[in-house]
Amino acid sequence: MRLILGITGASGVQYGLKTLETLISLGHEVDLVISDGARKVMEYEVSSDMSHIINSATKIHDIKNLASEIASGTHRNSGMIIIPCSMKTIAAIANGYSDNLIQRAADCTLKENRKLVIVFRETPLNLIHLKNLVTIKEAGGIIMPAAPGFYKKPQTIDDLVDFIVAKTLNIFDINQSLMKPWNPKD
Repeated sequence: MRLILGITGASGVQYGLKTLETLISLGHEVDLVISDGARKVMEYEVSSDMSHIINSATKIHDIKNLASEIASGTHRNSGMIIIPCSMKTIAAIANGYSDNLIQRAADCTLKENRKLVIVFRETPLNLIHLKNLVTIKEAGGIIMPAAPGFYKKPQTIDDLVDFIVAKTLNIFDINQSLMKPWNPKD
């Protein structure tokens, strides 16, 4: 499977990095785009150099390159994940504004009727945020808040991140070992 992965400047870049790491470890191809804002957030939120994870992507695309192959509906892929997704990016996608490669690739994903998973982290939400999320949902996007469940009794922050990444990958029917399916007997 080949997926497009966008990481934007919302807090929670760990979600995006773990998604990339997991997809690559499972043998999937990943077209990666990281926004300038996400690179700045990484400096604040991640204590170590993540270049080894970033460089594991099948292909890294420049956020400014609107001529990239992922900016075209003819690019063969199984869909796109934007994790975390900033409200700025959500506003652009909801309004058909493609000023960078993440926004354009999301637009192409929707127009080609492929899965577009938006994992937002902002809270609380104002009415503009909600309307933009509804617009994306109505256009065929899948909206997922970065809101981990606690029924698996997480012990670490990594457990919370794994929960969201597992739920995201489940949307694409990707078998993963980050989280077992719910079983009340466990």
